[in-house]
Order: sequence, then C-alpha cells, then structure tokens
Amino acid sequence: MNILRFLLVRGLALLMTVVCATAAGGTVVRTALGPQRTNSFPNIILILADDLGYGELGSYGQRMIQTPNLDRLAAEGMRFTDAYAGNTVCAPSRSALMTGMHSGHGRVRSNVQVPLAPEDITLAEVLKSVGYHTGAFGKWALGWEGTTGTPNRQGFDEWFGYLDQVHAHNYYPQFLWRNDQPYFLPGNENGRLGAYAPDWFARVATNFVRVNEYEAFFLYFPTIIPHANNELGTNGMQVPSLGAYARVDWPAPEKAKAAMITRLDAFVGSLMDQLKAYKIDQDTLILFASDNGPHREGGVDPDFFRSAGPLRGLKRDLYEGGIRVPLLARWPGKIQPGTTNTLPVAFWDILPTVAELVGVNPPKGIDGISFAPTLFGKEPRQTHPYLYWEFHEKGYQQAVRAGNWKGVKLDADKPLELYDLATDLGEKHNVADLHPDVVKQLEGYLKEAANPWVQPEDKSPFAGKK
Repeated sequence: MNILRFLLVRGLALLMTVVCATAAGGTVVRTALGPQRTNSFPNIILILADDLGYGELGSYGQRMIQTPNLDRLAAEGMRFTDAYAGNTVCAPSRSALMTGMHSGHGRVRSNVQVPLAPEDITLAEVLKSVGYHTGAFGKWALGWEGTTGTPNRQGFDEWFGYLDQVHAHNYYPQFLWRNDQPYFLPGNENGRLGAYAPDWFARVATNFVRVNEYEAFFLYFPTIIPHANNELGTNGMQVPSLGAYARVDWPAPEKAKAAMITRLDAFVGSLMDQLKAYKIDQDTLILFASDNGPHREGGVDPDFFRSAGPLRGLKRDLYEGGIRVPLLARWPGKIQPGTTNTLPVAFWDILPTVAELVGVNPPKGIDGISFAPTLFGKEPRQTHPYLYWEFHEKGYQQAVRAGNWKGVKLDADKPLELYDLATDLGEKHNVADLHPDVVKQLEGYLKEAANPWVQPEDKSPFAGKK
C-alpha cells in the first residue's frame, strides 16, 4: 500500500508542474525532481567586518594574519584599491551603506545614536520592492528597540543581532534581538562565556541561505569582528580559541585579534562552499568590506600587523587609514577573476550599484553613483567630482577627495591640509601652500557637501556609555 501510494504521488507530481512566481521577477519550477531556480536576479550577500584595517587581509598585503578564504574571494573576483567606508566610526558608516547618503546629508552622522526614520529608504527596501527575501544578522546600530530604525522596519524580513553598537562590544551577551523580541543565549547566563555571538550569526546566516536556496535573497552580515570589547580594557579582544596563533610569540591581544579575523575568514570560506554545494554560486554576488579603519582598543597595537597598510591614521581619523577599507566583489561568470579596480568608490555607492544590477531606480536625491559597469570591466558612466566625510567625535572635522587630491580639515578654524595621493599615499606631506587654487576648490566642496547639523540627544538604552 505504501509503495502504491508513493507511485501515485510521484506520478501526479510528474504530470503536474507547479510554477511558483518568486518576488524576484522570475520563477521557481517545482517538479518531482526538486525545485529549479529560473529567475535572473542575483542573490546579494553583503559581509561587513567591524574595524578591519586596509592592511589586514592577505590580498591587501598582510603577511602575519591568515585569511586564505578572503584571499580566494579576491582571486576569484575583483579587489578595489580605492574603496572608502561611509565614515571613520560605526553608525554613520553603516547609515551611508544602507541609505546611499554620505555623512553630510544622512540622518545618522555620528555615534550619538539616532534611529533611521520611515522616510529613509534603505538598500533592503530597494531589494524588497522587487521581491527579494531579506535578512540581516549581526550589528545594526541604526535604531534601538521600539524605534522606527529597527531592521524589521527598514526593509528586513528577518533580523538577529545587536541593535545598539555599545551592546555589541560584548561578544558573549546575555541576549540578542530576534526580530523585535529579545533572545536569551543559552550558556551566557550570569556572566558565563558559553555562546559566542559571531558564531551564532554565522549559523543563522548559513541557515538563511539554505531556506532561501530557490529564491532571490539579500543577506546582510555585519559581524562584530574584529572590534574590541571596550569595557574590558587590554583584555578586550574576545575569541573562544586562539587557533593557529596559540603558540606564536606575540602579545596576547594580537594573537586574539588575529584569531578573530581568521575565524571570520573561515565563515566566508564555508559560505562560499555552501553556495557551490547548492549550485547557486553563479547566481550570487558577494561583497565584502569593513565599516572603518583599524582600532587601538582591547590592548592591540595597530602597528604590530601594519593594520592600516601604507596608510596614515586609524579609526576616528579622516586620514586614509581611518576611512579607506578593503572591498572585494565576487560573482562567478560575471566578474572577471583576479581583477583590480582603482576607481574611487564609497559606501554610498553600493545602494545605487545594487539597484542597477536588479533593474530598479535608486531613491531620488541620494549621494551615491552606481559603479555596476566597473564590475564587468567597463568604464563607469558617471564618476564623483568628489567624495566627502565629516566626523563629530573630535569636534567638527571634514575630509574630501577629488581626483588624487585629498583635503583634511581638523577644525573649522584650522586651514585645510592638502595631500597628493598619487605621490603621497601615506599623507606625510601637506602641500596646501603650494596649491592655493586646489585648496580653494576643495574648500568649496566642503561647503557644498555639508548640510546644517545639530548634535542630537542620545536616547538609546546605552546612552552615556562608550
């Protein structure tokens, strides 16, 4: 009877083809042989490291920290040499990434917490408009619980992680947010260190890919590696195992930082293997970047690994080391393997780039410009006359890049510093006195880009904490 029932069900399945329209504009044909993806939209995976320096990947010159999978990602795709974060600190950088607005125009311009508003249109909302299933797992920092800025109110179907960036200092939190509810991590009760949050993010992200295997999805993975737990001082680099670095003769914080980066690298490798196993590798664009330059917290010395590479400055600096970051793009069959791109691009360009790839118009009035053609080896249709940043934790600082000229203004009352990045990548020689015409032009850009801004009051649950 069971055999007859099986044959009957199988026969009916073979006679009937159920075509399920996916919201991504294509179809998934489900037969007895299993679902077959037929839509033409790519999956988008956006991985964001936290405080990873320009020089901390092997593909960007690192020789001590092992990053074989990220180096493979670069070898199989495109490596950008002149890519910039949205800011030199967390929240405004992520705001630029999600909204396509630089820090002169965006709602979130500092680490004083401000939630995104309903009128802010995010990358997730753009993709949802054409039917992508969207998920974010990690650190958000653009709206705490009960506000309009939470991920589920900004275009994400699924969310798991930290809402507040100060909460994200702790790698072993008692709870994380699962959509709009707290989820208490087993093993972290009463100060125990049993559940490592980045591992949970990796597990949830992997499962998200599995259950969306046959639908176009957007996976945003903003991990907290290799940020420090600032509240733990020189013991702030938290990792369950030192792995390959356990016996090297390095200071303990450096061993822990290297282990964290290699742990992230292992996740990237497992994710790439998963895509190949599911045969959706060629349907998937992976983007990898960091939210700002390397830090000095947790007892680490950024000079130990040359974390900023050849660049001057760190996190909280508007010199290149604070804002220039790794950017890797991989899409088998679409992006030529092993290519290097020198086009200056910034986080606010990612939203319009992705929008172009899926055939929709980006929101009006954003600062970003699509660099989609460059992914396919073509010349960009449009480029920025300049890129702009402002920073509010050290007063009011501004920076601008136009061509190879870089201007840095450390205070409203101080003169603009000028550097020629073509000959002085390390920004060692201020040549403002030699090029007054360039200084005047860049100062004009600073005025043009900066909208009036008033320091907001931090009303988040972690207000007043560092």
